[in-house]
Amino acid sequence: MELARRAAGISPSPTLAIDAQAKAMKARGVKVINFSAGEPDFGTPEHIKQAAVDALAAGFTRYTPVAGIPELRQAVAASLAARGVNYEPANIVVSCGAKHSLYNAMQVLLNEGDEVILIAPYWVSYFEQVKLAGGVPVVIQTGADGDFKVTPAALEAALTPRTKLLILNSPANPTGAVYSRAELEALAEVILAHDLLVISDEIYAALLYDGLTHTSIASLGLEIKERTILIDGVSKTYAMTGWRIGYAATPRAIAKAMTDLQSHSTSNPTSIAQKAAVAALNGSQAPVEAMRREFEVRRNRILAGLRDLPGVDCNQPGGAFYVFPYIGKLLGRKFRGQELSNSTDVATILLNEYQVAVVPGVAFGADPYLRLSYATAMDQIETGLERLKAFISELE
Repeated sequence: MELARRAAGISPSPTLAIDAQAKAMKARGVKVINFSAGEPDFGTPEHIKQAAVDALAAGFTRYTPVAGIPELRQAVAASLAARGVNYEPANIVVSCGAKHSLYNAMQVLLNEGDEVILIAPYWVSYFEQVKLAGGVPVVIQTGADGDFKVTPAALEAALTPRTKLLILNSPANPTGAVYSRAELEALAEVILAHDLLVISDEIYAALLYDGLTHTSIASLGLEIKERTILIDGVSKTYAMTGWRIGYAATPRAIAKAMTDLQSHSTSNPTSIAQKAAVAALNGSQAPVEAMRREFEVRRNRILAGLRDLPGVDCNQPGGAFYVFPYIGKLLGRKFRGQELSNSTDVATILLNEYQVAVVPGVAFGADPYLRLSYATAMDQIETGLERLKAFISELE
């Protein structure tokens, strides 16, 4: 049997694969410290769960409009308005998670051969989703010295007549980098000058530290807003990863195309999850702030611990819940006779020998790095840091 070329060319998500391996080891009784999972370890707030219970009790279990129930689209519009971006509910398309929203957007925007600018380190699924839509990923490398952010000059240099789209992620996965308003304004000038589209992935917008505030590139004016597809969802902000509710806010023509596409794939997102998302967006935001504060405490601890490790450097992330330490100084050294050639070697040894699950930087287009999520309990962070120290102490 011959698979379609698009299927044969897909690489599985490394983050999900490592997380699955870590969970399988835990199920066997192995005491794994899992820094690989990109999901909060907190439970979904009670009022959100109760809304789902109430929806079940009311029999709200049938098909809904493909783009989401009206009250959820209104709640999304209100939430975005509080962020400084005004959309009508008709501009909102609710999907089965932000990843689904991204997939829909790329499917309706890209033609075969269209080039898409990715900023490395980039979230793993951007690359594969661009390819699945027939696009060509064009990667701009960034470094720790520039806080992993693309400059207008670097963006301009990467453009060709086939460039159609830029994918921007702030706060960023895996680096936690946060673009300032001034930085976004400078990028918007290039986008508008070259008639580009921009997907603005803002899934971590509520998770900011050090007094930073979030700016959406769509808030900078009508002209750039009309070229922006804003992506967000409830997974990270409300500890609702398994509920699978994401959304896009976009110009009306793109929203219609995404809705039409979705009507032939998943149809509507789960009805009761939509009701829960309404409660999340319209209800108390106190649980969100409590989680954000705890994430900041954890960030500070894991950052300090990593910086104390010999041969490890790490930028201070301004948002999300990841650290992205540089391990280039460890490469070339040996562990029990095996030379460490890349981040995959390091991640494999850490999981197999020290029961610490991390994601190799190569998955994000940045090999001499590792991604660690601090969306895990403080005692797990402490134990994980001890195991990382033990690993480095054994290197020759």
